[in-house]
Amino acid sequence: MLEAARQLRKTMTNAEQLLWECLRKKQLDGYRFRKQHPIGAYVLDFFCASEKLAIELDGAQHGTAEGLAKDAQRTAWLEEQGIRVLRFWNAEVMEDIDGVLGRVWEALDSPSQPSPLGGGSKRKRTRVGLMQVEWEQLLTAMQSPRIWHLR
Repeated sequence: MLEAARQLRKTMTNAEQLLWECLRKKQLDGYRFRKQHPIGAYVLDFFCASEKLAIELDGAQHGTAEGLAKDAQRTAWLEEQGIRVLRFWNAEVMEDIDGVLGRVWEALDSPSQPSPLGGGSKRKRTRVGLMQVEWEQLLTAMQSPRIWHLR
């Protein structure tokens, strides 16, 4: 599984690369994400261990009956492990990255399991610093095949 994860890291889709540029280096309100992270028999596109949040990006193959069934099985197993799953279409990431990041931030801001003592997370979360990437520069960089692996 580790070798499969390593290979997937080298061949990320354009949508995965775009979202990774926004999540890496704790740019999303200080949360640390891992890319192509193996868990059990699966490799998650992105994973925030501290919040037990998986982000999956889906291409056209996920829209088939077989793809939908596999995704449902995978999501059910992950949820049994206490991992929340967010799914986005690749096109959604490419066309509305701000909206995608907003939904990720909202998922991070909602505690997965409320504390029995109340009060939620001790960490104050704000939208300040949510988007530290200069979108126009990032999109321009994506045009260059020297920087991005096209798939």
